[in-house]
Amino acid sequence: MSKLLLIDDEEPVRKILGLYLRSKDYEVITAADGKEGIELFQQERPLIVLTDVKMPGMDGIEVLKRIKQVSPETEVIVITGHGDMDLSIQSLQLDASDFITKPVGNEALSVALQRAEQRLDTRRMLKEYTNDLENKVKEATEELRERYEFEGNLIQHSIDGIIATDKEGSIVTFNQGAERIFGYSKGEVIGKMNITSLYPAGIAKEIRQSLYRKDPETQGTDAWQETFILGKDGQKIPVRFSGSLLYRNSDVIGSVGFLHDLREVKRLEQEFVKVERLAATGQTVAGLAHCVKNILVGLEGGVYVVDKGLEKDNMGKVGTGWDMVRRNIGRISSLVMDLLSYSKEREPEYEVCSPNAIADDVCELMDSKAKECGIEIVRGFDPTIGEVSLDPKGIHRCLLNLVSNAIDARMAHQNESKEHQVQVTTKSESHGWVTFQVSDNGCGMDETVRKQIFTSLFSTKGSQGTGLGLLVTQKIVQEHGGSISVDSQPGKGSTFTIRLPCGPE
Repeated sequence: MSKLLLIDDEEPVRKILGLYLRSKDYEVITAADGKEGIELFQQERPLIVLTDVKMPGMDGIEVLKRIKQVSPETEVIVITGHGDMDLSIQSLQLDASDFITKPVGNEALSVALQRAEQRLDTRRMLKEYTNDLENKVKEATEELRERYEFEGNLIQHSIDGIIATDKEGSIVTFNQGAERIFGYSKGEVIGKMNITSLYPAGIAKEIRQSLYRKDPETQGTDAWQETFILGKDGQKIPVRFSGSLLYRNSDVIGSVGFLHDLREVKRLEQEFVKVERLAATGQTVAGLAHCVKNILVGLEGGVYVVDKGLEKDNMGKVGTGWDMVRRNIGRISSLVMDLLSYSKEREPEYEVCSPNAIADDVCELMDSKAKECGIEIVRGFDPTIGEVSLDPKGIHRCLLNLVSNAIDARMAHQNESKEHQVQVTTKSESHGWVTFQVSDNGCGMDETVRKQIFTSLFSTKGSQGTGLGLLVTQKIVQEHGGSISVDSQPGKGSTFTIRLPCGPE
């Protein structure tokens, strides 16, 4: 049963309305004036109040005001007399649910009560819905908070460095992985540094251009690439980098970069290469007996010819014998230098130099030998390279080995009608890399030979070669942090490609 408070100064009205209301299953509480009605309301807190407007002392309008101040949800039905339209309107303005006139008819009262009940039900449902909505919002907020914290922990505790920027390129995220790689703390970077201070120059320029580009298909440098960054202490750190632009509704709002620290990988690679090289050196020395024996035979032959020339006072024979001795001494010197170079760990001696000048000097040195063999050395140098930081002596040695091998490849080719060429090219690449290529159209190599040319004691020159030349070349390139590869087909020639990162100027 719902509680209902009936306030009226006329006792007959209270009795008659009370009987009708109880027949409608209401628990009726009655009051003879406004003051008593307010006191009973504060004690019983009924959901519906029926009050007469005109009562001695506190009238119905004042009762309505006080009830609404205490409990805005309570429905108040005002009972007025005929001609009290102004009071009826005033009561509605004060949020009364309805008004009925005296004498009160059962039908009018029933309709007013239904409206009051409907308003109570609507308010109750709205409150339940609001509470349910608040709970759902709270749950969703908690879920979002947990997800945000989870994703934040993933970013912050990732082994890889993660750097996010705003549209202007200013750093807004700098995780613990980035702190370990660069040596900067988060406080030193976020909001204070730009990607131009952290990323390699070429990558930073590419990303900044992409940030201001209006092409929505531009995604940034999303492919992984090896490069170098400078740490806080100026140390050159090898990393794998990948980056992408961040979008909101097709608008670029920033960028994110991922950096994988390669220092430990490079250290292990160097250790492995060093151990492998020492093992290969021991195997090479053991296997060079035949080569040394051939050189000794050549020396003995030269000495014999010199002795005979001196014995017969024949200076022609002396000259011939001495040439044999000199050539074999040169072979011994070259062999010893290759062994020392291959077995000894060496740091590149960086200098600011011109890659084109190094390649051109090698071509000039080999021009005479090439012409003797009917080979043309073709130069194809990139004029945009300028000066970079490399080890000129080491790179000169590498190119000299490759050009010499290319000339020898022509001499092993049987097609005399073919115009033989050795092409030496240079090229500037993005992000501070330089490429050297040495190509020939000689005998070429099949797949079996290609797989063996960078292994110890393998040579395509038979007894005339040791296989050390390419091993030394590979070692120098790896010491630079670069790579060497070969593309070759039998009868069509070979192309050796060296890719090098430019060192610190």
